[in-house]
Amino acid sequence: MHQRFIIYTSDAGMQFITFGFACTPLYFVWEKLLRIHNTKSLFQRALARLPVVIPIWFLAIIFPFFGPINSTVGSLLVSFTVYIIPAMAHMVTFAPSTARENAVERPPSFMGGWVGHYCINLFVVGWVLIVGFGFGGWASMVNFVRQIDTFGLFAKCYQCPRTAPPQPHKA
Repeated sequence: MHQRFIIYTSDAGMQFITFGFACTPLYFVWEKLLRIHNTKSLFQRALARLPVVIPIWFLAIIFPFFGPINSTVGSLLVSFTVYIIPAMAHMVTFAPSTARENAVERPPSFMGGWVGHYCINLFVVGWVLIVGFGFGGWASMVNFVRQIDTFGLFAKCYQCPRTAPPQPHKA
């Protein structure tokens, strides 16, 4: 019992920290829009942040099934934006020999120089395309489709076990 409490408490703490990190840029823009970004009053800033936080909380209550959506978006979009596009951009940028000659930093020699670096980038692109986008996208879509009938706005009980419908009384 005590161990479960610690796990749930630490998980809730991580959720609050993640929420804070994700919303901080929104807070800065909102405070700048309200022209209170230079104030020292924490109370005033907290009150000003409520119009940012309340709609996000409301959306979280409406859509409790965000996990499957998040995994689907993550596997399909994050694979491209974090791994594939930067590696491909690096390979395209340094494909001409003049770009490699004028590079400010050169790849370390233990990586095989430019050829080794190009091969590593090609491996990362291929691996993430197959494993992250391919298998990850497939698994998250299968998970999404399996759970689609449990979704509902303002669900009273998200993914609760289904109860059998009442049987008609036989006389």
